[in-house]
Amino acid sequence: MRRTPEPELMDAPAQASAYAEADFSESNQAFVDQFVALADGHERRSPAVIDLGCGPGDICIRIAQALPDWHIIGLDAGPNMLKLAQAAVDAKQLSHQISLVHAHLPCTLPEIDSDDQARNSLQATVQAIVSNSLLHHLPDPMSLWTTIAEQAPAGCLIQVMDLHRPETVDQAQALVKAYAGDAPDVLATDFYNSLLAAYTADEVEAQLQDCGLGHLTVNQTSDRHWQVQGIMTAR
Repeated sequence: MRRTPEPELMDAPAQASAYAEADFSESNQAFVDQFVALADGHERRSPAVIDLGCGPGDICIRIAQALPDWHIIGLDAGPNMLKLAQAAVDAKQLSHQISLVHAHLPCTLPEIDSDDQARNSLQATVQAIVSNSLLHHLPDPMSLWTTIAEQAPAGCLIQVMDLHRPETVDQAQALVKAYAGDAPDVLATDFYNSLLAAYTADEVEAQLQDCGLGHLTVNQTSDRHWQVQGIMTAR
């Protein structure tokens, strides 16, 4: 099935609220559990993880709860999503551990702080980059991969997950029925459009090869997800 792009931002108030209220606990917790397993044994000094496309902040919060000695920096291009994320962070009393930044890829990681000294400190302590369900929204998927390839230091942990495009429209509709059958119409429609806009694991593997990230591993982890995971090598 040919890929059908969708708008880059899912940030209309109704969309953002529906997404924030939806139950993604199973897939989000699985994502965090896999990241914690990747980080296990990689003890760092003042570790920080950057979440590219953090949305309403659920993964930031779950990482913060699982790794209380880590600092989490969530980046998102949607102001409404960030407002919901900040409210969720405040409700969990995790503002001391989670920072949220309005940013649009491609960007350089030091630009997330306006203070030169803080920028240098942050760049030195970034130990991981994660992203969940961002790639299919980007007009150019390489803006994600080149940001990682150019900005992640050697030894940086990488974990990226997104939807896997099904082979047919019928398969996409079946996935919506199975996983969003009881969801609000706006969420079910967004899920269907996202499935059609998603990349396959094979396409992602080719993207990684094109930007020098071929050492990262790509696996299809469910009937609707693929995941990229690994550790950055020296450039």
